[in-house]
Amino acid sequence: MPADDRSADSLLEALDPEQREVALALRGPVYVLAGAGTGKTRAITHRIAYGVASGVYKPTEVLAVTFTSRAAGEMRGRLRALGADGVQARTFHAAALRQLGYFWPRLYGHALPELIASKLPLVAEAARRCRVQPDSALLRDLAGEIEWAKVSNVLPDDYPRRAGSAGRGLDAVDPATIAHVMAAYEEVKRDRERMDMEDILLCTASMLADHQDVAAQVRRQYRWLVVDEYQDVNPLQATLLDQWLGGRDDVCVVGDPQQTIYSFAGASPSHLTDFPRRHPGAKRIELVRNYRSTPQVVAAANAVFTRSRRDGVVLRAQRDAGAEVSYTQFADEVAEAEQVAASILALRERGTALRDVAILFRTNAQSEAYEEALAARNLAYVVRGVERFFDRPEVRQAVTLLRGQARGGVPAEDGLVAEVRAVLGSAGYTERAPSSGGAQRDRWESLHALVSMATDLASERPDAGLAELVEDLERRAQHAHAPLADGVTLATLHSAKGLEWSVVFLVGAQEGTIPITYAHGDAAIEEERRLFYVGVTRARDRLEVSWAQARNPGGRASRRPTRFLDGLRPRDAAEERGPGQRRVRRERTLARCRSCDTVLSTGAERKLGRCLDCPSTYDETLYESLRQWRSEQASEQRVPAYCVFTDATLTAIAEARPGGEDELLRVPGVGRGKLAKYGDEVLALVADGAS
Repeated sequence: MPADDRSADSLLEALDPEQREVALALRGPVYVLAGAGTGKTRAITHRIAYGVASGVYKPTEVLAVTFTSRAAGEMRGRLRALGADGVQARTFHAAALRQLGYFWPRLYGHALPELIASKLPLVAEAARRCRVQPDSALLRDLAGEIEWAKVSNVLPDDYPRRAGSAGRGLDAVDPATIAHVMAAYEEVKRDRERMDMEDILLCTASMLADHQDVAAQVRRQYRWLVVDEYQDVNPLQATLLDQWLGGRDDVCVVGDPQQTIYSFAGASPSHLTDFPRRHPGAKRIELVRNYRSTPQVVAAANAVFTRSRRDGVVLRAQRDAGAEVSYTQFADEVAEAEQVAASILALRERGTALRDVAILFRTNAQSEAYEEALAARNLAYVVRGVERFFDRPEVRQAVTLLRGQARGGVPAEDGLVAEVRAVLGSAGYTERAPSSGGAQRDRWESLHALVSMATDLASERPDAGLAELVEDLERRAQHAHAPLADGVTLATLHSAKGLEWSVVFLVGAQEGTIPITYAHGDAAIEEERRLFYVGVTRARDRLEVSWAQARNPGGRASRRPTRFLDGLRPRDAAEERGPGQRRVRRERTLARCRSCDTVLSTGAERKLGRCLDCPSTYDETLYESLRQWRSEQASEQRVPAYCVFTDATLTAIAEARPGGEDELLRVPGVGRGKLAKYGDEVLALVADGAS
């Protein structure tokens, strides 16, 4: 009999019809397809609380598992608030370790092996036993292959055969050698009496399979199971879940196959989509009402998938209309970063908190341009999930090498860029990128970003050498903000999953980046599509998608927007607009020279408003007055002169001769912050020059 009908029924009042259906489906098997922003955590916590309040569940007999400690803690908090205190809400690893720690000493007469904090030292020893001398990046990649094999139930001897079909492998080591390192790693671990995170799941699953009395006790303890983020389950976790169930079907799984982005870790959307095949008669419920985002963002998210590709749900927006999604093309990545930072500065000045803004990108190395652009405007930022660019080990090592060469070397005859490539070659940099992902690819991207910075400097200052480059790199590192609580979030698309912001800038949305260049085959491309979808659905109020035609200023404009934008941009979907829908803003007009009307390709040209080769129209006396004033400001503040204004900005001021604040603000390189700090003095100098 229900413990308290009135209390139980009150739990349903705050739910929408689909969420209520989840709460009422107390007996399994149940699988819930929950779209982004549809309140899945609310639905499953109310389901558990309703089961407890109605007397169907005993709190101590419910086990809810999820994938992060943060998510498990949030679930426990919500359950306590709903009157369901006592329910176990844990990660897979925490639940397994609790069971293993209790039964292992009773079964084997000694304590569990010590859990290692990191695989890397043991992987390094295993590699040396196999006569492999890995650097730190290769070590991380070898550890990644070991983890994938273990969670995918792939033994070392099977790795060479299974790796190829799964799209695994490393450029630096052949599959047979990787298999040998895997086997040696297990030997080292046994010799040291250690266990890793995957062993926790493996040992628990084996213990339950081999000891029926233990399995029976665990199954009596946990009669009701709930699994959140089920699309992220790997084969080993699925095996453990089957052991917990022991043939029973009182399980509810919740997830979104359109957000499966961890295939590299063994996850697959098939765990969710194939659930009814493994559990005949399973009840299917769809959560489709999106409460997070505006209808404009929801429409963009739905358009990422066509009907033929869609495994999940079609979202239905519940909020009032908001700003149209913006799709913007830039000439190069520098211009893209500068404009994004300028837009964020404008947002802050209109009252948007920086913590409500995120810049999302595909690869770690993309963060540097945005760190630089934000720091130049005194905008605080937090890099999430990865180290700040100049804090990364490979970048620190590279800058040290470049500094040493600058102090003691002879300038290369082939120029700055060639010299930088030669120096970084000693740190493992190659002209050709690794064909696979992982830590080695991340390392290459970081080093390649340094080569790109050298290319930019050589373009702007043809006489610059290594000493000038090192000075520029050190200046960038010194002026980057330390992470602050109230700052713009910089994050990769992977690390953004599960989070949301009021304003999202989804940058670098060009082919070769999204999807990443090493994504080969339909499965890999669809994984990239799901990753793009995750990025789109992080935005609550405003979404800005952008891409760059070239990597560096002046580079060949050969890039095109990602294929995942097909059908999203207005020119692709004009025929799909319904009555009353507004057209999405078109791509920004490319900047052109005011003298010859040529498209301006570099940041310096865009600041001037003309080609560098076109004749200047500024008053040289005014320009020299501005330079003298800048020198005095830099001396007083003890900063490089370009931190006040660059030469290009001073030239643009001298050419524009602004007569007031609004005109000065229109000069590229003059933002609100610099207007407030220097505006009066600059305008006075301009006025004096005109008199």
